[in-house]
Amino acid sequence: MSGLIDKLFGAIDRAAEKGSRQMAHRLGRRSFLSFVGKAAVGGAIMPMLPFDRAGGGTARAAEEKTDQECEYWRYCALDGFLCTCCGGTVNLCPSNAQVSSVTWVGTCQNPADSKEYLISYNDCCGVASCGKCLCNFNLRERPGYRMAVHNDINWCMANTPGTYHCTVAAVVGLGSSNG
Repeated sequence: MSGLIDKLFGAIDRAAEKGSRQMAHRLGRRSFLSFVGKAAVGGAIMPMLPFDRAGGGTARAAEEKTDQECEYWRYCALDGFLCTCCGGTVNLCPSNAQVSSVTWVGTCQNPADSKEYLISYNDCCGVASCGKCLCNFNLRERPGYRMAVHNDINWCMANTPGTYHCTVAAVVGLGSSNG
């Protein structure tokens, strides 16, 4: 049995040596190093390539989501507690809170009609933070220097008192991509 294994390993060694010699005749060291370098750079760049995140809880969320779930279509750019979980509605603050004087906006796609809608995100202010149904979506968010489209700001800062409670998501019109 040992003789058979020795013959098998010998055949593998000869095949590997023959293949290596043939490759060495066709390719030089530089082309081999070039190939290895390209493979290494390509492997390092691969994780940076774009990929589709649609369906992962963004603006294209399923229709069956309710307004008390973060994946509800209107919440595509919302960062805060849902007023629907805190005694308010998707459009109105709870009775013990007042709407912020300033707001941020987002454009979300309604899966029912596939249209883009302009959503006004209004913080509800004046009472302690609700603490229920925290959501944080950043779809199409811009850097902090463009305050009107930035969702990481306490928009209650314009109110007195400036205490944040929850956030509503009111539809204010069709988005610009709908004509």
